[in-house]
Amino acid sequence: MFELFKSKKKPTRAKILIVDDEPDYANTIQCRLEWYHYKVTTAANGKEALEKAADEKPDLILLDTSMPVMSGHEMLERLRKHPDLKNIPVIMVTVLCEPQDIATASSYGIADYVVKPFDFTELIEKIANALENKKTLSNV
Repeated sequence: MFELFKSKKKPTRAKILIVDDEPDYANTIQCRLEWYHYKVTTAANGKEALEKAADEKPDLILLDTSMPVMSGHEMLERLRKHPDLKNIPVIMVTVLCEPQDIATASSYGIADYVVKPFDFTELIEKIANALENKKTLSNV
């Protein structure tokens, strides 16, 4: 665990949008990501997240599935149809772990899927991988 802190990479200013209706969860993840020099914004539902994504153009979205107003799957569907937002990598972060839940999210071309509760080191690695893949694809 302490190796993660020792091997902290160069600061990044990548923008991450956390979409979750549980404020304590979102705030905890936000604080931890900011420690890694990510610029973080939060939204409490899919509708709010789409508006923030359109305004702020995040580099990556961490998206919960079960939320009021607009679910994560509905948001993901709309995100993928939006010309300016469709290529933003999305990592689903949810308590839903049934194969059909993962298959539904995967059908929208997500970058990864993380089941709550999760190991924060794993999440950081998945974020770094998704951002690196985005960078590689945009250079092609």
